[in-house]
Amino acid sequence: MKLRHHRSPGGSGCSARNDPPVSIATIIVNFNAGELLQQCVSALRRSTIHTSITVVDNASSDGSAENLRNLYGNQSGIEFLFNPSNLGFAAAVNAVAGRVDVDYLLILNPDCMLESTALEHLQNALENDEGAAMAGPAVYDGRGNIQRATARRFPTPWKSLMTASGFWRLGKWFPAFHGVEVNVSALKDETEIVEAVSGACMLVRCSSFKAVGYMDEEYYMHCEDLDLMARLAEKDWHCLYVPQAGCVHQQGQSSRSRPTWVHYQKHRGMVRFFNKFQAETTSLPVRLLVYAGIWLRFAILWPLVLLRR
Repeated sequence: MKLRHHRSPGGSGCSARNDPPVSIATIIVNFNAGELLQQCVSALRRSTIHTSITVVDNASSDGSAENLRNLYGNQSGIEFLFNPSNLGFAAAVNAVAGRVDVDYLLILNPDCMLESTALEHLQNALENDEGAAMAGPAVYDGRGNIQRATARRFPTPWKSLMTASGFWRLGKWFPAFHGVEVNVSALKDETEIVEAVSGACMLVRCSSFKAVGYMDEEYYMHCEDLDLMARLAEKDWHCLYVPQAGCVHQQGQSSRSRPTWVHYQKHRGMVRFFNKFQAETTSLPVRLLVYAGIWLRFAILWPLVLLRR
């Protein structure tokens, strides 16, 4: 049965309109993405449905946003915001979301190239499921392999342990061993409900986004996407994985100039997520093990992060 499109009453910022057509605003937060930023915007402008585009530059030093602005000039439908300092991902998204009046927000990484029909598939999925607050595509790497983060489970101490130990691979036979990542080979060829989608490309219903208070700006970078999805789930909304929508994610470009800082922010985000959603219901010994495990992971992987630079 086709479900009715969910709309909310009008209001200031990120509120749904009461008249067609459906409106979509894209937010791209850029930091030293290089030529990938231009490829991202070029692919998005080939979309089969229209979206306005706002590029928020968080004090890049590579001139990527300036070069893109010189390319597009004052063309309608694309604007540029230049922050004098790096405000963080969530703050940059919120600054735009709070002043637009659209039905949906596409939050897109600058290293993602959407297929021309991807946005249309994502929109249709949300239009047909009023209980869904967010939809994400199938996310591929540059070699055409689907990325493990395309569909995820919310991290719990046990699931994180299964992921870190490698025992998550047994989850296809024994559900008790499920980790954070979903076995991508088990994903369906049709739209399905998942706990979380890739934060690299998220189409979110604006009424839902506003209802949970936008993104948590205490996350500077990493885990703010999972935090948003967890808060949506607390309000009984769900996420959709839409395999008909595809994008290529050339991840890692923005982090190459500051690998240690990015690595630290990722683990700091893990701690904040745990503290917000799980620490209160976790015994003290397990809590201490979780904190130790997060920072031990930081220390073990840090040399590898530097080598990959």
